[in-house]
Amino acid sequence: MRSAPSLPAALLVAAPLLLSGCVGFQDVADQLAREQARQYVDAEVQQRFPGVDATPITNCVIDNASAQEIITIAGGIALGNTEAASGTVSEVLQRPATLQCTAGNYFDGLLRGFG
Repeated sequence: MRSAPSLPAALLVAAPLLLSGCVGFQDVADQLAREQARQYVDAEVQQRFPGVDATPITNCVIDNASAQEIITIAGGIALGNTEAASGTVSEVLQRPATLQCTAGNYFDGLLRGFG
């Protein structure tokens, strides 16, 4: 007669399944926060730079923001703290990597327009 697996053995088998569920949930939560942050950043960029296509700038801000900054932007919107969200967008916009990304996106678009 075969005995039931010991508790540690059962945990070793179940742990990857449980962790994969957490990681999947974490990915979904991250994507939702990024989408909410993206909507806010897009509106913020349109307000700061009227008449300019906000999409490339928004993409650069989202790509150069840390996970905590994404949470600050998305959470600020959800909780009505737009001052914190706006301040975070300003910080990310001023980073050299964000400025390079933005300039590169517009330069690429300009070159494609000539092609």
